[in-house]
Amino acid sequence: MAGNSRPIDARGWIFQVEDDGATEETWLPISGLTTFTHNPGENEETAETVAFDSEGAYEQDVMQRGATLELEGQFRIDKTTKAQDPGQAYIDTEWSQRLGIESRNRVRWRHETQTKWVVWEATVTPGEQGGGTNEKTSWSATITRCGWPTSAAVTG
Repeated sequence: MAGNSRPIDARGWIFQVEDDGATEETWLPISGLTTFTHNPGENEETAETVAFDSEGAYEQDVMQRGATLELEGQFRIDKTTKAQDPGQAYIDTEWSQRLGIESRNRVRWRHETQTKWVVWEATVTPGEQGGGTNEKTSWSATITRCGWPTSAAVTG
């Protein structure tokens, strides 16, 4: 029913990065986010399949699918210890420093109204940080999916 349909709040999205160095499965929330962009068509590649019998109409096949997730927000620290937010710190100091086959890590995300996580194996590109005199310091990262997404039930 269209009358019962309502938009969801962007602030209800939850993003986490897996600490793959932990002895058991550990997911770190990424705090301080103010905006995100999920681009499900990023890195898509197509092959043109137009032939004489296409009768002048364009044709193509999708040969590769990809997706990215851009996260932006405020650089966050613990007021007492001054340590950076654990999720942000893991991305900045652990994950973003890796190369080659070590450069992949898992992330998961969902809206608070959903009962399943979207789970990606991905790479990360750290974003710019900065700010002006009367601003808070910014933080950002771009996560690029590798392979197909999976899902996991929300537990706990």
